[in-house]
Amino acid sequence: MAFEGLSDKLSNAFKKLRNKGKLTENDVKEAMREVRLALLEADVNYKVAKDFTKTITERAIGQDVMESLTPAQMVIKIVDEELTNLMGGEGARIEFASKPPTVIMLCGLQGSGKTTHAAKLALMLKNQNRRPMLVACDIYRPAAIEQLKVVGGKAGVPVFEMGTANPVKIAREAIKHAKDYGNDVVILDTAGRLHIDEALMEELENVKAEVNPDEILLVIDSMTGQDAVNVAKSFNEQLDITGVILTKLDGDTRGGAALSVKAVTGRPIKFAGIGEKIEDIEVFHPDRMASRILGMGDVLTLIEDAQSKMDQRKAEEAAKRMLNNKFDLNDLNEQFEQIKKMGPLKGILSKLPGLGNKLDDIDIDDRQIDWLQALIYSMTPAERANPSIINPSRKRRIAAGSGRSVEEVNRLLKQLEQMQKMMKQLRSKGKATKKGKKRKNKMLPGLGGMPMGGMPMGGMPEEDDPMFRKK
Repeated sequence: MAFEGLSDKLSNAFKKLRNKGKLTENDVKEAMREVRLALLEADVNYKVAKDFTKTITERAIGQDVMESLTPAQMVIKIVDEELTNLMGGEGARIEFASKPPTVIMLCGLQGSGKTTHAAKLALMLKNQNRRPMLVACDIYRPAAIEQLKVVGGKAGVPVFEMGTANPVKIAREAIKHAKDYGNDVVILDTAGRLHIDEALMEELENVKAEVNPDEILLVIDSMTGQDAVNVAKSFNEQLDITGVILTKLDGDTRGGAALSVKAVTGRPIKFAGIGEKIEDIEVFHPDRMASRILGMGDVLTLIEDAQSKMDQRKAEEAAKRMLNNKFDLNDLNEQFEQIKKMGPLKGILSKLPGLGNKLDDIDIDDRQIDWLQALIYSMTPAERANPSIINPSRKRRIAAGSGRSVEEVNRLLKQLEQMQKMMKQLRSKGKATKKGKKRKNKMLPGLGGMPMGGMPMGGMPEEDDPMFRKK
């Protein structure tokens, strides 16, 4: 999980502050020393780490914090605000041209993920009712054009290519083509190198001079830490980039690139790659990322993920069935399918407030959902629609057919029963308050009526649930 090491160390530093009723100047300085070490271990630029902790110290030893009833919480609030400022403050957006097409040039080193993220960005824009077109300007890397065609096909976006013609000419002709065929966004996938060299930069400068792109986005691998920041600095000095796309932010990245790139280049991170699937890209929100790093969750992104990746119609139907006490195993199976679209369970749960740091010592097995679905698929249509008819002999048959155990069948039926009881309670409370204000149903929008617990079973599973194992 991204920033896991940094998040743990910051959590430990703040835990010491929380244990003190009143803070002294030495307490703050000692905590900031630990924060600075945590940032340096995360491969954050030394000057950035030093300036960051200096600013926090100056704010934290002020009279308002020292005399506050909750000084530790005030310090954490300051850290949250400064982390947000460090990563850019407000989320940056693509600057679309007043007269289409908007030209976006992607650049970066070879292996940073330019081609894949060109298609990811195109799909995101397509889902926003834009008409993007991908352009193959990488004429040097073997199979680069074919790769762009493949990922472009997955995104359902047209790809313009002219073989191994001059990249400047390709870019120029692509824009003419886009105007003729009504494509309002042109994404140029340029060539990368294993290192920055004069030939690469000269070619990029020529493309820039020819088509005058509205956006020049640098794609950098967040796993490379401080090296990524050095690359960003070099590209910015020669191309004057407008923003950054950070890739592999779902991996075991230490955080150096995300926390340093804005301070070093002055250019914002606009997008983040969060997985291997074509839809795994999100707008980078500095405030939300700061909350994740501090273990405070990111419910807004969780809701947006649910709304974008889940079938809204099916979600509404499931919510109605839950409220009308008609929720059965067919509906539960559909909920599992919807949850799987959102990615690994640990990633989903890490966005819930208070759960991020608590998941470190727990091994969450995503195969558990597949095993539960295997149990459901081993049932007859009548059993799925009416689980109450499942007697001991049926349970043995279901267990044998799915390759699982009778205990797992019992656990699945118990989870469904718990959901039904909980919805019954919510329904009865809703009727009780009907005379007054209309009671709002505390569900996450777009999660198919999933309770705020965030789990398909209506909350965290029992301690002996195999989905959650202590490491």
